Amino acid sequence: MDAAKNIGIAIVVGFVVLALVAASAIKNVTTKIFMALLLAGLALGVWTQRSRLQDCSQRVKDKAAVGDLSSTTCEFFGSEVHIPDVDPTPTTVP
Repeated sequence: MDAAKNIGIAIVVGFVVLALVAASAIKNVTTKIFMALLLAGLALGVWTQRSRLQDCSQRVKDKAAVGDLSSTTCEFFGSEVHIPDVDPTPTTVP
């Protein structure tokens, strides 16, 4: 009878240890999945903003090509960015 009691206690302790190990592994996996999703979302955000910056750059170039050197306003992550008047005189770097 005592042997069965001791085996039962050992099995319960073993299950508790396995539960703690499983909880730790699940936490690690969940953290990895969460971080991967977060980084993928940030990468997507940067990618979409990259294309918006390219569009803005193209608008400035198109305006300059027709002689319009006025300022331009673009949007970056929901904030307006003001690009001042374009200086028609080229600058030289020494």
